Amino acid sequence: MSFSIGIIGLPNAGKSTLFKALTKKEVEIAPYAFTTRDPNIGIVSVPDIRLKKIAEKIKPQKITPTFIKFVDIAGLVKGAHKGEGLGNQFLAHIRNCDAVVEVVRAFENAEIEHVEGSVEPKRDIDIIKTELLMKDLEILEKCGLFPKIKEQVSQDKLISEMNLSEEEKLAIKEYQFLTEKPRVFVFNVSGGHPDRSDETLSLDLKLEEELSELSEAEAEELGMDSQLDKLITACYNILDLITFFTVTGGKETRAWTLKKDSKVFEAAGYVHSDFAEKFIKAEVIPWQQLVEAQSWTGAREKGWLRTEGKEYIVKDGDVIEFKI
Repeated sequence: MSFSIGIIGLPNAGKSTLFKALTKKEVEIAPYAFTTRDPNIGIVSVPDIRLKKIAEKIKPQKITPTFIKFVDIAGLVKGAHKGEGLGNQFLAHIRNCDAVVEVVRAFENAEIEHVEGSVEPKRDIDIIKTELLMKDLEILEKCGLFPKIKEQVSQDKLISEMNLSEEEKLAIKEYQFLTEKPRVFVFNVSGGHPDRSDETLSLDLKLEEELSELSEAEAEELGMDSQLDKLITACYNILDLITFFTVTGGKETRAWTLKKDSKVFEAAGYVHSDFAEKFIKAEVIPWQQLVEAQSWTGAREKGWLRTEGKEYIVKDGDVIEFKI
């Protein structure tokens, strides 16, 4: 299952620098606005020590992590919802993402222009918030539905902050409102120690870009560690995702992404499209028990494998073998 994270912010906040550090893909980075016009797209593996620990015991021929997609979207400016700076085009790119990382400039550098003339993170956050709200309000006015939501949006309230029922969430889903999408803030700092809360990180993105160009041995020799794993994990968490694993007869140990509270037959469908329909049952074991048993056979001998039917709710860290 593929989930995408849109990287947004004002021009020259560090969006493309973050994208390059995450994906190790070459992208154009320049000290002026609108270097990025068409979105850059990259696939990034989700860090998970559990996959490594399982593989150490199973010793498969292949190890495959699960992935998440990042989309580098051009900078938004004041008036984007009215088309300023090709804003309508860029806002449409956000609509296609499941969540957003908002990069906020918090560093001073006279050689890199700021579209607003000075570095003020709170103001910049408010500009992006206003543009997203105004675009949502435009859609709400066009569709003529959801008066309660429209009223709150007009009062500068994000849809993600509203106390909506499950029925209301389902009803608005097709509209892909921009302020309904979960967000992680990345404050792009210069030097200092990274800081983190549940939905906010402070990272030196220039340093992260430089680290991404080093080999693992070079980074270790310099005693420098990337903090990007924390961002990837935060994005994974805000989308309410879990990971399950398959071991495929010892040939491949693989991690898979799944929405929290999904049933095991749904998980089967992600592994192979035919599996959901042909699903009969599954053998399931928590990853820690499989590691302790040291093999699938060892787990079976200990009686640790559970047989589950199609209504079983998959838990984070389950190792599953599907029976069809």
